[in-house]
Amino acid sequence: MNKKLTDYLDSVFAAYDGVKSVNELKSDLLSDLQERYRELKAEGKDDDTAFKRTIETIGDIEETILEVANLSRSLERQVVTNLSASNLVDSDFAGITAHKGQFTGSALHGSDFSGADLTGSSFKSSDVREANFDGANLTDCSFTTLDLRNASFNKAILVRTNFSKSGLDGVRFTGARVTDAAFTMTDLRKTSFEGCAFDGVDFTLSDLSGQRFDGQTFIGVKFDKAGLQGVSFKGATLKNVSFQSMSIFSKKYYRAIKTIDFDGATMDKLTYALLKGMEANLSNVTVV
Repeated sequence: MNKKLTDYLDSVFAAYDGVKSVNELKSDLLSDLQERYRELKAEGKDDDTAFKRTIETIGDIEETILEVANLSRSLERQVVTNLSASNLVDSDFAGITAHKGQFTGSALHGSDFSGADLTGSSFKSSDVREANFDGANLTDCSFTTLDLRNASFNKAILVRTNFSKSGLDGVRFTGARVTDAAFTMTDLRKTSFEGCAFDGVDFTLSDLSGQRFDGQTFIGVKFDKAGLQGVSFKGATLKNVSFQSMSIFSKKYYRAIKTIDFDGATMDKLTYALLKGMEANLSNVTVV
């Protein structure tokens, strides 16, 4: 009868053969069923009755098996990665899952991370020139103090991502939603931001001279003591945006504010009042 129970479970679990956690569930379940079968036999039940009632005790097991299998496969796809100080030029990492991966001090020139889930990963002090991060999940990632020239972050998920003090010449952030990210003390004059939405982003002490943010949205963004000479916010939306010189004697910062183009922009009353006090040109601005 043990073989009959084994054959029954083999048929139920057949579709998930080789999934470690499912195999463990199967082994535990077989042990429980054998124990239940022995109890029923001890009560005087015949073989067929004991078998039937034993099987009835597990109910609908298929949904549980499916949940365990899906969880197991998801965990198996998550790569535990420590590739610090490695030569990984032109590597293919497209679509991988590598939570809290370590790529510190590595050569990643031209590598492809498109569509990857790199949540919590670190790329500090690495060469990431011309790397492709299009569509990647970069939540809580660190890209500080590294070379990112000509890298691509189109439609990437940038939540609490840190790009401070990095080389971003030629980097493209097309269509990205940028939330609570940091671009402090960074030269962004040759960085491309198109079709982006910025929420809680910090540009403090960065050089944004000549940037065009036309039609884009800024909520809770800091441009404190940033280089803003000739920046364009045409048709942009600005809410709770900070433009602070950090010094009442910073004449250069105030002169830069006067060169910003806010034509057709929409802003809240606080942002408007702040910029008006700095003598920005707000002649064609909508206040909400």
